[in-house]
Amino acid sequence: MNTGWTKPIVEAARGIERPLVDTLFTLLLLACVIAAGWLIARNGHYWDWTGEGANSLSPESAAILKRLDSPLRATVFINPRDPLGKTIERLLARYRRAAPDLKVRFVDPQRFPEQARDAKVSRAGQIMLEYRGRRETLNEVGERALTAAIARLNTTRAPWVAVLEGHGERRINGDGPRDLGRFGQELKDRGFLLRNLDLTSVADVPTNTQLALITNPEIALFPKEADRLAQYLDRGGNLVWLLDPGPMNGLETLTDLLGIGLLPGVVVDPKAAEFESNTAAMAVIADYPDDPLGAGLKAAALLPGAVAFQTRTAPGWTLTGFLSTGAGSWNETGRIEGNIDRDEVVGEQAGPLPVVLALTRPVGTEGQVQRVLIVGDGDFVSNAQINAYGNRALGLKLLRWVSGEESLFALPPNPGPAAGLVLNRTRRLLLGLGSLILLPGLFLMAGLTMRWTRARG
Repeated sequence: MNTGWTKPIVEAARGIERPLVDTLFTLLLLACVIAAGWLIARNGHYWDWTGEGANSLSPESAAILKRLDSPLRATVFINPRDPLGKTIERLLARYRRAAPDLKVRFVDPQRFPEQARDAKVSRAGQIMLEYRGRRETLNEVGERALTAAIARLNTTRAPWVAVLEGHGERRINGDGPRDLGRFGQELKDRGFLLRNLDLTSVADVPTNTQLALITNPEIALFPKEADRLAQYLDRGGNLVWLLDPGPMNGLETLTDLLGIGLLPGVVVDPKAAEFESNTAAMAVIADYPDDPLGAGLKAAALLPGAVAFQTRTAPGWTLTGFLSTGAGSWNETGRIEGNIDRDEVVGEQAGPLPVVLALTRPVGTEGQVQRVLIVGDGDFVSNAQINAYGNRALGLKLLRWVSGEESLFALPPNPGPAAGLVLNRTRRLLLGLGSLILLPGLFLMAGLTMRWTRARG
């Protein structure tokens, strides 16, 4: 067989075999990279390995995003190359992973000042959110502020809260230790509209008030003011009364209408020592009932200088629920100093003692229910005490019940200080051995292995 003419063809084929294989390998590798990129773009996965989940959304934010049923748009008014812009972009990336429909765009306010003015932007870095034709421009940047704004945009109505003022009551927007400014901010973040109510300047509690909040006045109310509060109750208005020991200064009318009775003295509880309290005059609510007032609450709440109640109501009212102190508490009528003990002779009753009462009664003809909540202490949600143990959670839980906003959303907690790296003696020893012996040893073994392999080859 004559193979002379086939030999050049075989040699030519062998010459192109290697380049052909390399080309095919390159094409396949490129196809794999493109396919992997396409799959990642469509099915992204993200792992947050930080100890505190600093690069992930909180469960509260994720729950609020799940409620959205329309696209959400965020406009960031800052140059995207600005360092602050990069920080905001990383924050919004956490939201986009949880809500892929979120549309984000950056607008440089210096290049487009008319858009900044239309969004009421006063400084670089502000974010304007748009949802279902509604929009809100944030004054601060952070997960809590951003999530609260998203929740407000998804709320169809804003409950009105009228707060009694004008006679030395606790101020809902005050920053003093006894004021309620921090609690008021919690309500604003959740979409409540707070309005100060001065009954000396208005003829009646406004009819669009969903909830009235009163604290004990330091100066007695005028008779007409007390009558206007009574009229508000008579027509079915909801009420929160943060009642403190001492004179009621005109609010006695409400106790008569509601039929509640107060025990003398203030509540003392030996269990307060477990919470590093420097006084025994502290009501501790640690055991919560599984009802609308206590379901889901775990952390104990501390009510300093609280008054306890009798479990009775006026005709027509129903005691729907109450929260009590522990069995070791009692209402102390004497001076609280030194060693004290309960004295039955003077009317000091052993716990549990009710310190929160929830009253209801039917109003109207459409099955509506009027709700009144009475707490034997106003300090537990004051600026000085709201962050103590479970006080904030209890305050919001009670407000959720009395306002009828059962779906009142929870917000992510305020960011705390970053946890420091603490190394004990054992960890420092392991770190030193690893960096001075283990890692150099691994590199040395790798080098010797490579040299031995080459020598054999």
